[in-house]
Amino acid sequence: MIGEKQRFERAIAAFDAANAQDPNRETIDGQPQPRELVYSQRMTDCLARLAPEASEALQLAARCQHICRWTRPRADYPMTRAGYHRWRTALAQFHAEKAAAILHEAGYDEPTIARVRSLVRKENLKTDPEAQTLEDVICLVFLAHYFADFASKHDDEKIVGIVRKTWRKMSVRGQQEALKLPLDESALRLVTRALEA
Repeated sequence: MIGEKQRFERAIAAFDAANAQDPNRETIDGQPQPRELVYSQRMTDCLARLAPEASEALQLAARCQHICRWTRPRADYPMTRAGYHRWRTALAQFHAEKAAAILHEAGYDEPTIARVRSLVRKENLKTDPEAQTLEDVICLVFLAHYFADFASKHDDEKIVGIVRKTWRKMSVRGQQEALKLPLDESALRLVTRALEA
């Protein structure tokens, strides 16, 4: 349910304008597109399929999940497990604050902005149904669009472990949707192996 359509459209357009600045490209239908813009559109599309009744705050959070991510590269942090976790924590805060500034400019009230911030930071994941839905969408988009390429760059044992961790983050509903994805043969083999263990 969208409270004020023009305000919502302003926010989405502003998110998209920010993500359109991504210098990294992904080829879609033969045309190079800004990677984070493509990601944000995939998030919106997946949310619409998984939860067509999604609240306005959840729709906004899905669209800005990776907003301007390229400005906070992984290489800025130590290439260790601790460094990875520091990067992820800093990213969540950065995305939440960047989104909040855009939402404020678009005319949203503080409670809505606070809600989007909370969702983007994945707070109360297992107890907040909307946060869980957003996590399901993140996992589904990863599996559908990024998993095969990611898996090709790492050994099978690492990928199997990542699939298990991803699976644990998802709700039963999200897991059921994941099993419907048309994965290629190699990706399906890895997912099957992870789930059999």
